Amino acid sequence: MTDKKMSKSAGEHWVCSVLARHNWAAALTRDGLERTDILAVHTDGPRRQIEVQVKAIQAKDAKGTWLLGLKSQQPALSQHEWYVLVLLDTSMPTAAPRSFIVPRDHVAAAAWIGHMNWLTDPETPPGKRNAGPDQSRVSVETFQPYEDRWDLLGTPTGEIPVMLPRHYRKLAVDPRVGLPEDHPWKEYLPDW
Repeated sequence: MTDKKMSKSAGEHWVCSVLARHNWAAALTRDGLERTDILAVHTDGPRRQIEVQVKAIQAKDAKGTWLLGLKSQQPALSQHEWYVLVLLDTSMPTAAPRSFIVPRDHVAAAAWIGHMNWLTDPETPPGKRNAGPDQSRVSVETFQPYEDRWDLLGTPTGEIPVMLPRHYRKLAVDPRVGLPEDHPWKEYLPDW
């Protein structure tokens, strides 16, 4: 599967199937709603709704990076916006994909912090790195603690503990790196 649209479709359908197993009635938006690929309503107990953006990549041996550009770095508009980052392992095409369930604001921070740290690395000779934040790539390792955390869905995202790498917190307040414009953590940086 090398076609990006096929990867996206495989990822979205995988997420819908797992959501259904967790009592979420999921509907694909089919590109009709910006920032949201899936709308889902919880069918067990209080009716809660979530918005899910799916990013699916193909990688060999479960190693890869997601391109998380400027749109991915925008702050959440509600406490119910999620990313599900899907990793389709090309070395095992029939194996279940790996899934990372991450609040939108956590993704925005990770994409910005990782990229700006890379871009402004004082150890790198000037002029060697010039890709802007629209080319931000985030590795599987960055989101490892969020793997298979389907249990987080339904909780307001502002109540989810930050599980990004610990050194990212120091980078978030470093003037060399910081956070994206309008990110809510600029007013109050949570502990992690």
